[in-house]
Amino acid sequence: MAKQQSFSDKLKKKKKSDLITVKFIKSMKTTGGNYKFNEKFVQLEDLNKLSEVK
Repeated sequence: MAKQQSFSDKLKKKKKSDLITVKFIKSMKTTGGNYKFNEKFVQLEDLNKLSEVK
């Protein structure tokens, strides 16, 4: 059996997103005085909107 779909065919089908993926790290101070870091990936249309992320 021959291969029906090549790797380049798969890449052609995927849409490129206009969104930019950014790793957002938020620091929080615990009651014990230590710092805790929360990480999450956020998709933004423009990097100028990064200050709006909470």
